[in-house]
Amino acid sequence: MSDSSLSQLLSVMQRLRDPDEGCKWDKQQTFETIAPYTLEECYEVLDAIARQDFGDLKQELGDLLYQIVFYAQMASEQGQFDFDAICQTITQKLIRRHPDIFSDVATAPGWEQIKQQERKQKNQHSLLDDIPHAMPALIRADKIQQRCQTVGFDWDTLGPVVDKVKEELDEVMEEALLVDRNPERLEEELGDLLFATVNLTRHLGSRAETALHKANLKFERRFRLVEQKIIEQGMTLDQATLEQMELAWQHVKQDEKNANAIAD
Repeated sequence: MSDSSLSQLLSVMQRLRDPDEGCKWDKQQTFETIAPYTLEECYEVLDAIARQDFGDLKQELGDLLYQIVFYAQMASEQGQFDFDAICQTITQKLIRRHPDIFSDVATAPGWEQIKQQERKQKNQHSLLDDIPHAMPALIRADKIQQRCQTVGFDWDTLGPVVDKVKEELDEVMEEALLVDRNPERLEEELGDLLFATVNLTRHLGSRAETALHKANLKFERRFRLVEQKIIEQGMTLDQATLEQMELAWQHVKQDEKNANAIAD
């Protein structure tokens, strides 16, 4: 971004927040009300990347940048910081975290050592203190496990990881089959199972969030084809039985296998 483009963007944002002549909606926003839009814009960026739509990606990145500029303007109005301070902060962090690139130190500390030093400076006593609670649960579970692995609190073979998943599944079913099962206890056991599954996914070299995202897409694709097959039979989903939908599902899966075999 050129200086003129950035200056223009900051000027537009300032005008939108002008107390007298600004946009009514923009003037009413706070950090709290903007936060959900920021998350939405992040997901739209990720979606454009997944679709390899670079024209859309350019637009979505602009929308995301607008969120940052919005926060900077509100913070500036409160005398907290401005956009320039944001740029300076991330620039300093990048330089600090890459001493092997930006300094003449012969033996530079590792990435995790540098982050540990930063946590101490922030008066964070736990290894997990700076993992945001607002993260999606799957991503946060993966982050927690990665952080614990840096200090050796992790299995170094796959066997115990798999055993833990089986153990947690058994505990879920044990609770689920109780005549007077406790919903809160069952939810806790299901959470343990999900956490163990995230750990298995990580040990197998994947990210749980990515794996589940792809599973969602696969299920959605297959279910849409099931809908088509049911319609071709002259029915709606409400009219079709579970057996008829299951048969259509199996046909869809077989069609995919056949198509993949031909492609191979």
